[in-house]
Amino acid sequence: MDLGLTVDGRHIEAVWHGPAPDIAPTLVLLHEGLGCVAMWRDFPAQLADRTGYGVFAYSRPGYGKSDPIPRPPALRYMDDEAFAILPAVLDQAGVRKAILVGHSDGASIAAIYAGGRQDFRVRALALMAPHFFVEDLSLRSIMAAKQAYEAGDLRARLQRHHGDNVDTAFYMWNAAWLDAGSRNWRIDDRLVHIRVPILIVQGDDDPYGTPEQIAFARQETSCPVDALVLTGCRHSPHLERPQKTLAAVADFAHRVLTVHEGVASLA
Repeated sequence: MDLGLTVDGRHIEAVWHGPAPDIAPTLVLLHEGLGCVAMWRDFPAQLADRTGYGVFAYSRPGYGKSDPIPRPPALRYMDDEAFAILPAVLDQAGVRKAILVGHSDGASIAAIYAGGRQDFRVRALALMAPHFFVEDLSLRSIMAAKQAYEAGDLRARLQRHHGDNVDTAFYMWNAAWLDAGSRNWRIDDRLVHIRVPILIVQGDDDPYGTPEQIAFARQETSCPVDALVLTGCRHSPHLERPQKTLAAVADFAHRVLTVHEGVASLA
């Protein structure tokens, strides 16, 4: 059921699985560049069952059933989402103790937020197929997606999820990454300030990124970085290798939150 959140007068589609935030920690799902609540499929419910924690997912403005927004220039939309939308959504949802679980652009948004704002609710980051810098491989795949959208069936497939907002949803992502000003985008200035543990799950056949993203994160951060590279997996570990991804995220969440609970009990 849509929780019906509102940020800056715009409706935000959001759903909740598992216990409420006053009962258990919350795993907050941040979707990919063309994603939305529905495109997580069964992953949120499975993650709630596997962990016993609450799982909260929302569609960014302009995606899914959330209200549209004007398209921001280049890749600024990730900073806008990180600092204007995400904290407001966490506030409205009543999130108290959380792990941000991001996929693709959602993983980048999680890292930008954790490295740009000290929010004591955020105890860790679980990042699937994250982008920390631009790779040539990514740009080639994004150009191929544009061709598939304009000359293939990608638009029709996405319209099932984004409805009348489908063009805005697609070009907000696609045009931003292909903008000439985005070629040198990187977020090492955010990574260096992250102070919580990170898990990275990456497919070794991901057309949008390579394991170099993991090496970059380990180079730039001073926090623990665990990594799982899945053989024969492309860009969506939670859909292509659901059991291994669920196990990795659940184990990481339990380890991180158990440590925090142990420290709190000693205080």
